[in-house]
Amino acid sequence: MAVEDSIDDRDALNALELEAKEFDKDAEIDRILKAFRLDAYAILDLQPGVPESDIKITYRKKSLLIHPDKTKNPQAPEAFDRLKKAQTELMDEKKRAILDEAIADARMLLIRQYKWTVDSEELKTDDFAKKWREKAKEVLIDNEHRRRRQMKAQMQEEGREQRKADTEVEERKRKRQHDQDWEATRDQRISSWRSFQKGKTGDSEKKKKKKLKPIG
Repeated sequence: MAVEDSIDDRDALNALELEAKEFDKDAEIDRILKAFRLDAYAILDLQPGVPESDIKITYRKKSLLIHPDKTKNPQAPEAFDRLKKAQTELMDEKKRAILDEAIADARMLLIRQYKWTVDSEELKTDDFAKKWREKAKEVLIDNEHRRRRQMKAQMQEEGREQRKADTEVEERKRKRQHDQDWEATRDQRISSWRSFQKGKTGDSEKKKKKKLKPIG
């Protein structure tokens, strides 16, 4: 009886542990999907400026936790894709520098807004940290809108250049076809000209004969 109770207790504990793991997976998936998408640090739940080694370790832990093959959560694939994209962005030196610059700009904007200095005690508070995150969102959103406008303008310019190039190509094709057609009818034109000239010569001879008066 004691053995059976022990087995039942162990099964119950295993079930609870499994349920707890699933809860952790669901919670992490939910956190990732709610994180600000333009901030790779927020998606990985990291502070800006962390070393590359921390990024690798954090990504590995979280990717193993929410991997679609290890959870039945239907949102796991989307969360996993966002996590992977965030890790790739932070491992890209150029992209990470752009993100770091935007976050640093947000901090400086707050300091100027409240007329603080870089040494102000307010910068060490949780309230400032919250304000900083919100300001960083604003800066990142503005940057994204600017990037999209620039991309749209670039695409429009490229479209104009492409249409111009297409027009030039079409014009060259028309000219080439015209030259080919002209060359193809060359013999016909020469023959027609010769016939025309021959006809003119014949008419001239006939006129001369008509003008001649009989002798006597």
